[in-house]
Amino acid sequence: MADPFQTHPRRVAIIGVGLIGGSFALAMREAARDITIVGYDRDEVNLAAAKQLGVIDSAVHSLSQVVKDADVIQLSVPVGQMESVLKEIAKDISPTAIITDVGSTKGNVVELAQKLLGPAAKRFVPAHPIAGAENSGVRSARKDLFKDKSVVMVETDFTDPLPFEIVKRCWQACGAKIETMTVNRHDSVFGVVSHLPHILSYTLVYDIATRIDAETFFHFAASGFRDFTRIAGSNPEMWKDISLANKTTLLLELQRYQDLLRYFQDALESDDDEAIESFFKIARDARRDWSE
Repeated sequence: MADPFQTHPRRVAIIGVGLIGGSFALAMREAARDITIVGYDRDEVNLAAAKQLGVIDSAVHSLSQVVKDADVIQLSVPVGQMESVLKEIAKDISPTAIITDVGSTKGNVVELAQKLLGPAAKRFVPAHPIAGAENSGVRSARKDLFKDKSVVMVETDFTDPLPFEIVKRCWQACGAKIETMTVNRHDSVFGVVSHLPHILSYTLVYDIATRIDAETFFHFAASGFRDFTRIAGSNPEMWKDISLANKTTLLLELQRYQDLLRYFQDALESDDDEAIESFFKIARDARRDWSE
């Protein structure tokens, strides 16, 4: 088949072979069969599964070895681990290796890359695939996870054009559609449409789980509860890291959400049926327009 990359990465290193890293590996293998994919994961059982399932060609048990001779290095670890990983791999990255990430926050990661990668920072390409599932781990990985999904690539003032273009071609070879944003715009947008919903979902489940009669509530919970709380089944460590990394945006958005709850509470207390119906109608119409 034709080389989809033009400048072809021959050896790809995946640090964190979970749902996203594993799916990226499977999609890359499908796009270019002669690519060698090596993987590292701090969870030895997950790493062994990645090798057994054929997601990676070889399992490597140290960060220094997994990045050795790699053309593209993908960091698929929780954002809270980025600092320690970048510190450890910085000295072992080849002079031409491209480093990219898949984190849900970008301000902290970009700052760390500039601080810790030295000259290699010009080959750091921040990216965020808008795809996933509530189940983590390599056993949930799929080669078509990114097909027709958006990948946001963050433009910085220090990344060279060629590494940016090569990472873009990799994602396109995975079937993804490319969007571009600035660092601040990315964290602002996803703080609202991704990070805040996870907090709200976790909060509702936490509220019920900590009641004395929680079992009764869960027994009668149906599809509406299931739909709203699906994302509360996500990885707690990952969402702890995301919440702290995007703290500024989330504090603003949580305040805005609380203001809206107070508005609704006031309307309910005063039996303001027009305000309540209008509130629901605006939300319903916006939801329908979006889903269609």
